[in-house]
Amino acid sequence: MPGDAVRASLRTQRSEEEKIVATTVPLVRVAAVPSAHPYVTAVADPAGVRLLADPPPPGVPAGQWWPPQVLLPEWLEAHAAEFDLVHVHFGIESYTADELALTVAALERLGKPLVYTVHDLENPQLSSQDAHRAGLAVLAHAADELITLTASAADEVAAITGRTATVVAHPTLLGEAERPAGTAHDTVRVGVHLRDLRPNIDGVATTATLVRAIADLRAQGARIEGVVRMNERVRDEEAAASIVLLAEGCDGVRIERGPRQDDDELAAWLADLDACLLPYRHGTQSGWAELCYDLAVPVVGTRVGHMAAQHPTDFHTFDLGEPLSLERAVIDATSPAWSVPGSRRRTAEIERRRTERLRELEHVRHAHVEVYRRVLARELAA
Repeated sequence: MPGDAVRASLRTQRSEEEKIVATTVPLVRVAAVPSAHPYVTAVADPAGVRLLADPPPPGVPAGQWWPPQVLLPEWLEAHAAEFDLVHVHFGIESYTADELALTVAALERLGKPLVYTVHDLENPQLSSQDAHRAGLAVLAHAADELITLTASAADEVAAITGRTATVVAHPTLLGEAERPAGTAHDTVRVGVHLRDLRPNIDGVATTATLVRAIADLRAQGARIEGVVRMNERVRDEEAAASIVLLAEGCDGVRIERGPRQDDDELAAWLADLDACLLPYRHGTQSGWAELCYDLAVPVVGTRVGHMAAQHPTDFHTFDLGEPLSLERAVIDATSPAWSVPGSRRRTAEIERRRTERLRELEHVRHAHVEVYRRVLARELAA
């Protein structure tokens, strides 16, 4: 297949590049915050970057990286000889703006550059954004370079901080793995995954809007169903109970509750959808939108943050509390021009995108190495 040939060519080219780089340029040692995160490991070019392992915080379960120890001045002082720069992605909510200012001061004393990827102009783990914005301001002011994922997010970063961010797209996190194409079914299936009902997910309003939209579409003769999934353990049991009540007795809408899905289970669940509904009340960019793109599942989402800018042709907007807007978005997303689960067309589109995304991943990794080299060169010249 053409896609297989392209991937083989990329692997051969990459192998040769790695040999050259390994013998001429030392790896950049990056203390990432965090290191053990799928996005962070994906963008780290193995030919040019070595990620330090996350230092384990005292007294937390094995594998937990937060609160990130790399941001502690005492850790930076003790381990300065082990890294070339710090790259912050997530986890700044663990510390106050004043504490982050101490982190910045320690890096300045040590002559270690700071790179900050502004994933979250609004933190999805928080309801009030005041503390997050204060911490963001500290890091954005001090960082040697800023990165963000879309041009529109970069515009907002510039408006808020006065700084220019390098735009580097969110890459696939699936690597070369096979993608599921879903199972064929005789209805249009619209699914929303509320996960553990974290603060930026409006599960009640999203479910209420979906229930009304499904009822209206079915009344018009559409063969359509809605699926609402939640984890067994959620952060807001009262909201979970309300969500269950909203869907009770509603023809065409069902609630699923189960253990947190692993990556393969989640991909398989998404692949069975004709459209995926994103339930966000606030946010900036979405890893779910990226996974849906990989699986050729169109996204229906609210007008928050910069999610629509990630893959505009796959994103269809609606307003919470406005079922008519959701109906229109679903009709648009599932038009005959689109592919359906389990079809040859869906399989072919997934394969096309896999080839495209593997090329993009190479560019993303190269862009990160370029940023690292720039800040290190400036540090040496200072």
